[in-house]
Amino acid sequence: MAGRLQGRCALVTGAGGPMGRAIALRFAREGAALVLTDISGRRLDETLATVRSDAPGTVATALRADVTAPAEVDALLAHAGGTAPPVDVLVNVVGGMRGALFEPLLAMTRERWDHTMGLNLHGSVLLVQKLAPGMRERGWGRIVNFASINYAGEEGQADYAAAKAAVAALTRTLAMELAPQVNVNAVAPGLIQTSVLDRMDPQVVERYRNACALKRLGDPDEIAAAVLFLASDDASYVTGEILRVSGGRWPIL
Repeated sequence: MAGRLQGRCALVTGAGGPMGRAIALRFAREGAALVLTDISGRRLDETLATVRSDAPGTVATALRADVTAPAEVDALLAHAGGTAPPVDVLVNVVGGMRGALFEPLLAMTRERWDHTMGLNLHGSVLLVQKLAPGMRERGWGRIVNFASINYAGEEGQADYAAAKAAVAALTRTLAMELAPQVNVNAVAPGLIQTSVLDRMDPQVVERYRNACALKRLGDPDEIAAAVLFLASDDASYVTGEILRVSGGRWPIL
């Protein structure tokens, strides 16, 4: 039985992290060819090795890149063009923030604000501008962006919440601009079991856990399942949506 992404090629950013790796593995199992990238060469190599071990025969290539840097995006796409089929599915996982997870706006530096905005937006915009024209020409494409359940606001995360609100707005705008050939959606994860937990006070983790109807944290595989749905023909009549994968935790608004 053919997989849901058989004959498709997917580019996954942030592929060295837990969510990106889970997405890469799920896509490989569903028959996709893969172009993988991450800012960490070590983590990226680990993901590529895991994909080749878990799904032998998968066409997969990887190149370390900072997707917020135009020259590195160009190098990534040049590499992909010589080693993989044209990209049909773009998954923009890269995002987050550097430094303290919670910082009041009145104490926030302009450097932190600008960095958070760039990290969550610039790579996605660059890759959409580069890849969406080809998707439209071929008559089929899927773009899955990463927002966050905090896109409606979160105390101490003015920069991150604003950036993820921008991702949501960008997603809806692109859904209109790229239709009908390309479907554009986003997932909005709640707190997922990744390395971010190492930076969080256990009491804060517990607060997030209790805010969920399911009273637990999410698993990267659960994010991968949602992304697979949006990337496949199962979601052929879905575009412009922000899919909350948050255990029943709703945005503030």
